[in-house]
Amino acid sequence: MKSRKKLSLTLAVLIFVNIAVIIMAQYAFYAEAAAYRRGSAGDVVEQIQRNLLNWGYYSGAVDGVYGSATEGAVMYFQQKNGLRPDGVAGAQTLMALGISTASAPDARSNELNLLARLISAEARGEPYRGQVAVGAVVLNRVEHPSFPNTMAGVIYQAGAFSCLDDGQFDEPVDSGAYNAARDALNGVDPTGGAIYYFNPATATNKWIWSRPLILVIGNHRFCA
Repeated sequence: MKSRKKLSLTLAVLIFVNIAVIIMAQYAFYAEAAAYRRGSAGDVVEQIQRNLLNWGYYSGAVDGVYGSATEGAVMYFQQKNGLRPDGVAGAQTLMALGISTASAPDARSNELNLLARLISAEARGEPYRGQVAVGAVVLNRVEHPSFPNTMAGVIYQAGAFSCLDDGQFDEPVDSGAYNAARDALNGVDPTGGAIYYFNPATATNKWIWSRPLILVIGNHRFCA
């Protein structure tokens, strides 16, 4: 009889522990999903930008892409409102901005805007095929073991794309870049698997010339 009670008690404890672990894991997931930072994209980011713009903290484009300008505006807002100035729109910052997280979608659910912004900045004026190719390189890097395994990680990797350093990434996005981004996200890859590209007229890195050439589209050489 005692052994049965002990067994029942042990099972009850195990069930309680499992439930607690599941609850903690779900809490951690939603806490992370509700944190918007540089590299995030989507409707909630657009709402963050709009509120910051309306309240005088932001002067950039309301495009749903959490770039350096949005990060700086969030940090400025945090400094002025007694929040930790880390540039990340977490639960407290969102609450201060009047944004409910209860219905907020995952910050990483919309990658289209981020990829379109990169394509517009890196391949503005290039043939449409070349714009799709630039998007394909980003996605090929996500799948390659030598690069970060997320789109935001690839795009914001230090030194990876010059447009993040010269300000072009924060310029208005060309409308055609969205179509190119959609094609790339749908698996169109004119490069056949390239993970590098460069413009020989502006390239300053001698190492890039050592990469095996796959093809040339417009002003860009796409390489393995």
